[in-house]
Amino acid sequence: MPNAPLYFDYAATTPVDDRVIETMLGCLGREANFGNPASSGHLHGQSARAAVEQARRQVAERVGAEPEALVWTSGATESNNLALKGITQGFAEPGHLITSLIEHKAVLDTVAELERQGWSVTRLAPDAAGLIQPSAVQAALRQDTRLVSLMAVNNELGTVTDFAAIGTQVRAHGALLHVDAAQAVGKVVIDLARQAVDLMSFSAHKVYGPKGIGALFVGERALPLLKAQMHGGGHERGLRSGTLATHQIAGMGSAFALAGQPGDAEHQRLQQLSMRLRDGLLALPGVRLNGCASQRIPHTLNLCIEAKGFNSAALAGELALSSTSACNSAANSASHVLLALGLAEAQARQCVRLSIGRFTSAQDVDKAIDVFSRQIAAGTASLW
Repeated sequence: MPNAPLYFDYAATTPVDDRVIETMLGCLGREANFGNPASSGHLHGQSARAAVEQARRQVAERVGAEPEALVWTSGATESNNLALKGITQGFAEPGHLITSLIEHKAVLDTVAELERQGWSVTRLAPDAAGLIQPSAVQAALRQDTRLVSLMAVNNELGTVTDFAAIGTQVRAHGALLHVDAAQAVGKVVIDLARQAVDLMSFSAHKVYGPKGIGALFVGERALPLLKAQMHGGGHERGLRSGTLATHQIAGMGSAFALAGQPGDAEHQRLQQLSMRLRDGLLALPGVRLNGCASQRIPHTLNLCIEAKGFNSAALAGELALSSTSACNSAANSASHVLLALGLAEAQARQCVRLSIGRFTSAQDVDKAIDVFSRQIAAGTASLW
């Protein structure tokens, strides 16, 4: 892409890794593995099914799940909808559901729909550091609490929820825990064989895979309750009908197989880059960090730029970043996450999110710091 700004929006989407593309190309074209995975009567279909099941094993291995516990979907939004609507429909009557004010709109809008259907909803506010604490969840549990839905990593702040501790509390209470892990794969420890999580949503395009494919982990406690939201053929154990997109599924499997883990060399590289970026930007006048400084992934920084005259739109020619999440950006609204942190709307509109990833270099980070420095200086100078 000629003259494209440097990419600092990995939290919105990641470029597809060349190795993933190669895997996908093996499932496209007349000479490739193009068959319908449901066509079991001939070799083309059997080969496609084998590719799908290999990908299922790759995703399962990355998150510590049994392969048969994964249901393919079109992405984390559909996974969230299937988890929340599917589980609540499994109960004879509405009960109580807990979520937070800083969830992705795919959860918040779905929960609002369930509320219209009679479910009682508690929306937890984050603490001053932008965290949903296990103690807050514990205090919100009621006798009729059936389901808790919280994200593992906040998509705007990069803060990490202690979903393992929360899961232990929720399970002891007898309720189910759903975790939106779209931003978490390769960034925090996910081991569903040991963590008390009943449903977990995944997306390929946040981890260098293709858009339009995701998965939902369905644990043993959730399976008897979960009701399908798409019908027409009984695919995926009857939980999600539709012809499986072999090339996208194979791409997701490849992407998850390539995803790192906290502590590996790539994670350490990104930690170093993140500190370099963070220290450089926080040294500029009027710049402060939103969200917890320690309980966070290194990939995402959210900054409030309170320097007079600063205009984030002026950065667009040199840096590709976000002033909010993609869902809020599409609606041209201030970030609901930042508003929940207590920022005024005017402050929230002065915030930017920078997210780095696999293809970010130290030179990119230095360039970003220089761009911010020049824009802040220019904005201040324009006032005189």
